[in-house]
Amino acid sequence: MTRTQQAGRETARALTRCACFNLRKATRAVTQLYDERLREAGLRATQLSLLTVIQLHGKVTVSELAARAVTDRTTLTRNLQLMSKRGWIRIQPGQDRRVREVELTPRGLAVMEKALPLWERAQAEVTGALGGKRFERLLSDLSATVAVAHPD
Repeated sequence: MTRTQQAGRETARALTRCACFNLRKATRAVTQLYDERLREAGLRATQLSLLTVIQLHGKVTVSELAARAVTDRTTLTRNLQLMSKRGWIRIQPGQDRRVREVELTPRGLAVMEKALPLWERAQAEVTGALGGKRFERLLSDLSATVAVAHPD
């Protein structure tokens, strides 16, 4: 094995302990599980998350929604356009015409209600497999991790 190959392997081993790599890997795996369970309702976990944030905060600007969901505006805009086409949300200009506001529609609320029992099953799978204390610790650790990355 050459020095370059050896250095590459050492770098790869070190990166397996990378917080970002491991968080993204876990996120992809959990998202796939929730997406599969939510398929029957016709929505994805990311969409349910956004609908939930909108429902919790009422009418919200796109910028506020991006901040609350900790997502970039480009990805958020793509998701919002799809959800608007499906009639789950309404996007309209705010008082300041440069600002767009998003609100949940009755159809959006209905899809959330359809998704709730499916989400509950997915949630029970994850919490059951991890155990209650471990799950609570995970939530606490994730909140602390978000606070480190986004201290605002």
